[in-house]
Amino acid sequence: MSKYTTGEIARLCGVSVRTVQYYDTRGILHPGELSEGGRRLYSDDDLKRMKIICFLRDVGLSINSIKELLSGDDPGSVISVLLEQQEQLLREEVNERQAKLNMLDGIKRELRSVEKFSVESIGDIAYVMENKKKLRQLHAVLLITAVPIGICQWASIILWIAAGMWWLFAAYILIAIPYAFWVTNFFFKRAAYICPQCHEVFKPDLKEAVWARHTPTLRKLTCTCCGYKGFCVETYGREEKKNG
Repeated sequence: MSKYTTGEIARLCGVSVRTVQYYDTRGILHPGELSEGGRRLYSDDDLKRMKIICFLRDVGLSINSIKELLSGDDPGSVISVLLEQQEQLLREEVNERQAKLNMLDGIKRELRSVEKFSVESIGDIAYVMENKKKLRQLHAVLLITAVPIGICQWASIILWIAAGMWWLFAAYILIAIPYAFWVTNFFFKRAAYICPQCHEVFKPDLKEAVWARHTPTLRKLTCTCCGYKGFCVETYGREEKKNG
């Protein structure tokens, strides 16, 4: 069985010698034996106990609480729960850091496409990245609702040509027109745009937005804040609420 001096057990546990001595005086870590010269010697079990004490201190337990816990009937069960909690906290921290890394990677990719670098351009990209998930969900809703409408359209056209059932196409038109009004209103209530000139987030005039030239991520609009006319970056914005 290995024997460790105070300095060795301190080094193995990443603490100072004074910390080991303090735990001894507080009665939570006693040396397994004393050498002939009076030096404290610790066993492998003492080393394990010291590591447990360090862990319990890291999760916020006081010295008195640790002393009571280790002197209890079933300290293993309590420590097991603490380990699970600590694991959950660490996983959450890892996920948060991974999300930040993903955002940084996204900003770096977007910056490669920015002709004129500025602090404001980083803010615009960060805003887009933060709302990217919501914008994807908004596009998904449009796609899911558009698929059955598209199927009805082509089915009615084929049946009109093949069987002369023109009335099915007429019924489709009666459905498609209200859908078009609904989907347009639904989308532009939730979509917003970032002006590349003044870097403000704005909601455009509905008529202009519907007929504007656009790509999957850009739309040619007039900024309501500074009057800039050109392509603006699409992002997710809060739904506007009518007063009264």
